[in-house]
Amino acid sequence: MAVLLHRLGHGAYRHRKLVLGIWLFVLAALITCVGVFGSKLDDRFSVPGTESQRALDSLSKTLPEASGASAQIVFTAPEGHRVTEAPYTAAIARAVAEAERAPQVSEVVDPQSSGAVSGDRTTAIVQIQYPVQTAEVRTSSVDAIQDAARTAETDGLRTSVGGSVFNSKGVHVGPSEIIGVAVALLVLVVTFGSLLAAGMALLPALIGVAVGLAGLLALAPAVSVSSTAVTLALMLGLAVGIDYVLFILSRHRQQLARGTDPKESVALAVGTAGSAVVFAGITVIIALAALSVIGIPFLTTMGLGAAGAVLVAVLAAITLVPAVAGFAGSRLAPKPGTRAARRAADAEGATGRATLGTRWTKWVIAKPLLTVLAVAGILVTLALPVMDLRLALPDNGAAPHASTERKAYDTISEKFGPGFNGPLLVLAETDDVTAATSSQAGAQVAEKLSTLKNVKAVLPPQPTGDPTQSVITVLPVSGPDSVRTDQLVRDIREAAPGLRDNTGASVAVTGTTAVNIDVSNRLSDSLLPFVAIVVGLSLLLLMIVFRSLVIPVKAAVGFLLSVGASLGLVVAVFQWGWLADVLGVPHSGPVVSFLPIILIGVLFGLAMDYEVFLVSGMREEWAHTGRARQSVVDGARHSVRVVTAAALIMFTVFAGFFPLDDSLIKPIAFALAVGVAIDAFAVRMTLVPAVLALAGRGAWWLPAWLDRILPDLDVEGSSLQKAAPAEAEHKEPEPVS
Repeated sequence: MAVLLHRLGHGAYRHRKLVLGIWLFVLAALITCVGVFGSKLDDRFSVPGTESQRALDSLSKTLPEASGASAQIVFTAPEGHRVTEAPYTAAIARAVAEAERAPQVSEVVDPQSSGAVSGDRTTAIVQIQYPVQTAEVRTSSVDAIQDAARTAETDGLRTSVGGSVFNSKGVHVGPSEIIGVAVALLVLVVTFGSLLAAGMALLPALIGVAVGLAGLLALAPAVSVSSTAVTLALMLGLAVGIDYVLFILSRHRQQLARGTDPKESVALAVGTAGSAVVFAGITVIIALAALSVIGIPFLTTMGLGAAGAVLVAVLAAITLVPAVAGFAGSRLAPKPGTRAARRAADAEGATGRATLGTRWTKWVIAKPLLTVLAVAGILVTLALPVMDLRLALPDNGAAPHASTERKAYDTISEKFGPGFNGPLLVLAETDDVTAATSSQAGAQVAEKLSTLKNVKAVLPPQPTGDPTQSVITVLPVSGPDSVRTDQLVRDIREAAPGLRDNTGASVAVTGTTAVNIDVSNRLSDSLLPFVAIVVGLSLLLLMIVFRSLVIPVKAAVGFLLSVGASLGLVVAVFQWGWLADVLGVPHSGPVVSFLPIILIGVLFGLAMDYEVFLVSGMREEWAHTGRARQSVVDGARHSVRVVTAAALIMFTVFAGFFPLDDSLIKPIAFALAVGVAIDAFAVRMTLVPAVLALAGRGAWWLPAWLDRILPDLDVEGSSLQKAAPAEAEHKEPEPVS
């Protein structure tokens, strides 16, 4: 692989104008496709094969408004008044009339018809139904509902609008993300000691991000792409794109500082550091693509979309970096006598001075057992909250306090009970085609359901377009993300056989709340198998790369500690509410159901990335000197500074998405930011050197029979030494740029 990448680096350097032109042409073509064909996003959560999804699909044909999106207008009377007073009932009636004229609305139910008036007569709810899913509700329709609500405010009523039409806000690039990129640029300037080098590191990464994002949006008309998938692709593409470019460009500048010809230097950088980039990128891509085996469409799209963004970042790093470096030529070399030149010499050990990485590693391995116990103990302590991990999909209760949907949610919970925000739909079906029989069976089912624990109210059965069907709305006592609501869904399903025997109707629980519960349960069941696959993959890959048994086991254990500590902090902040006010978390409750799997997939690739860059230098020193302990110190000299910069960049990029008022993106950004920090600084730079120092020569041992079986990926580029003479014989004249 190293020889192939070396040749690719040579080719990209020679044909730099062509390479840059191809990338810009592809970007322009993709942007044109997005502009011409549009990029409508689809934020539907579906779980094919589950009871709730099958029933919802059936209702979409026989009673579209029951399976479609919904909105609510919540009216609250002024202090000392009631909504049942004549002026306020007239104002509500006018708002209902305006809501009925809103685009796409199929039904508007006023409080008098539904009985949705609070016990103290201070609050009333108007229910609005759409025959389409949330993703298909136009913004103009939601705006019209909000305008209808505002008409009642002129009569003194307080109003708020909620419901499922308010979902994830999607892609949003604002000041916090721009600040994240600016901090990344600052880190690059400090790392390289050159504004030119920092700018040239950022340019290929940004072009790669733009291509990856435009490519994903261009697929939106043909493939169901969620707004969360686009945001995750942006987040990951930006973070790994800058990191991958940093790894290759830093190696290039080190070689230029030694006097290497620019053309040969960039080819060597692509062949060595680029090999590690390709390996790290492949691990991230495999882990993210593996999300598709879970069988949840929106998660498959998220995984494949993010994997595509990482793939583009890898391609940009190994083609655009040498092309851009070709335009700069020798100007990227640190000037003699500058701080950057001294750092490059220090990294090569030419000055005899200890680098920061060397000093840190010596301190870590001075008492390696104590270091291992201290780091492991801290990470295990941080991971303890995971024992209380609960998963669910966020609803409007997790929206910012100032938002209209959060105000509506809180008012409904206070005046009507939390269960009113998450009703369950029970589809009752009989074999008899007569509507009378179906209605009678539905009434019997409703009566039985009212006796179940945690049921606050059961509404009368509603007929559908199919005479054998009726729909029963069940209002739980608890909220939609409560464990008790989850248990109620289980209780109804367990009671289904008995209900069929007694009433002749088969029942299925569905609705948004039931679908979200099924999504969370499917993800919970998939979590441990997914962890096993990822850990097994890491063991195999690292065994192939480093020809060792200790290093893969140590890396896998460190990865699990990183994931556990990160998830523990997520539980403490987002589920328990620790520091929630300080960090601006608007709601404490269950963790986003797909966060653990996303965290595992992404952090796995990043952990392997840092592992390869740190340990490959140590292995190279071991191969040259045979001194186990000293090779750990000398190997760290080459890579600690670069890995530190890479981790800081990735942390700031992820943290830049944390201020978003999006209940899906905020916890994911937090988890990835703290996960990167923990894995890079606590595990890779502290735990890894200590374990290798403890293991001594045994760290590099692999049975001979296993060494013969495993393929040689040559991630470190050792084969380039053999290929160099052959390459020198076939040098071509370099074109003038």
